[in-house]
Parts: sequence; C-alpha cells; structure tokens
Amino acid sequence: MVHLDARFTVGVVGNIISGGLFLSPIPTFIQIWRKKNVEAFDPKPYLATVLNCLLWCYYGLPFINPNSILVVTINGIGLLIELIYLGIFFYYASAKGRKRVATYFVCELVFFGAVVTATMLAIPEHKMKMNRHLRAVVVGIICDFFNVLMYSSPLFIVSDVFKTKSVQYMPFSLSVANFLNGCCWTSYALIGKVDYFILVSNSLGAIAGAIQLIVYAIFYKPTPKNEDPADKATNEVQLATIV
Repeated sequence: MVHLDARFTVGVVGNIISGGLFLSPIPTFIQIWRKKNVEAFDPKPYLATVLNCLLWCYYGLPFINPNSILVVTINGIGLLIELIYLGIFFYYASAKGRKRVATYFVCELVFFGAVVTATMLAIPEHKMKMNRHLRAVVVGIICDFFNVLMYSSPLFIVSDVFKTKSVQYMPFSLSVANFLNGCCWTSYALIGKVDYFILVSNSLGAIAGAIQLIVYAIFYKPTPKNEDPADKATNEVQLATIV
C-alpha cells in the first residue's frame, strides 16, 4: 500500500513537471497571435507530440495497462494543449501550411487507428508476456520507439552549442525541466511493479537532460551575454516530452 501511495505522489509531481513542459511554447504562440503570421514556425514537433500523447493515452487505459491513470491524465491534457497550438497555427498559416498540417494529422490518426485496431483485434485480451498483458507490451514498445526519438531530438541543439560555443538556443530552465521530467517518470516506473516501457524511454530522457545541463555548464561563460533567446529553442526543446 505504501508503494502505491509513493507511486501516486511521484506521478502527480511528474504530471506537474510535464504540464509545465507542455505549456512552455506559449510565448511562441502568443507571438504568432500578435503578428497574425506563423512566419518560419515549424509545426512538426507539435504534430509529433500529438501522436506521442495519443499512444501513451492508449497505453494507460485500464484494458491495456491497468493502474496507469496518471499516464492518461497528463497525456490527455498534453493532447488538448497540442491541438490548441496546432489550431492556432492552422488559423494563421497559408493554404500550403494548412494542407501540410492537415495531411500529417490525418496520417497520424490513420496510424493510431491501425495500432488500436491491430492490438484490439489481433491480440487476445488475456494473453500475457513479460508478466503483463501482451497488448501492453506491443503498445509499450511502439510508445517507447517514438518517445526515444522525441527525447533524443534536443541533442541536436547540443551539437549546435558545440558549433557556436553558445547556449542561446538551449534555455536553462527547459533543460532542467527535461532532466527532472525524465528522473520523475523513471522513479514512477520503478516503484511497485516495474513498468519497463515508461522506464526505458524516461531513463534515456534523464540522461539526455543531464547531457544538456553539462553542456550548458561548459559553454555558459563563453556565451555573449547580449544574445537574445530565440523561439527556435522553444520549438525544439519541447520535443523532450512526456512519459
């Protein structure tokens, strides 16, 4: 009973940190709203996050992976936030930009529908693997694949830091949040019955976050202090996301 309380507490903290990461691009979208123009804004990170949230919401459902309600809550909230972001982009984008977003979004829905259909129809409800429902294993592997891709994406910013000797595109607060998010969900996965699928991607996320912080510490002093933060950072770092 104690480990269940601890797991719930850690999960709530993880929800709060993850929620902060989901909200981090708000300044970018306020700028789009004020300018009535998406300019060079790239919607692909937010489209990728939509698919990620859909998959984790499905993974956390009781008939897939029981006792994972906190996984569903944060990814459900994140899904709503990301759809709002994409709605703003869609409203202010050109016809070409709208078509691109709509195409990606429909493809994601088709893929998600295929995953749901295949796992529900092809896998018997009570078939087990790795001491858990086989449906959870299959969906968990798919979730981990996309989560690892998203957690590794901010490392491209690290390569930019090495090239420019500047941390202007790697905000410290978001780097800390990414690290804490990975640590928190790694802890959540280890409490009680180990959830290997949450563990794998988030432990890698914690490592990626630690690398960002180490690089930030190395290149903070060489960075000219008159440089302004760029929206590019928000657009890319937010990929290091949730559960």
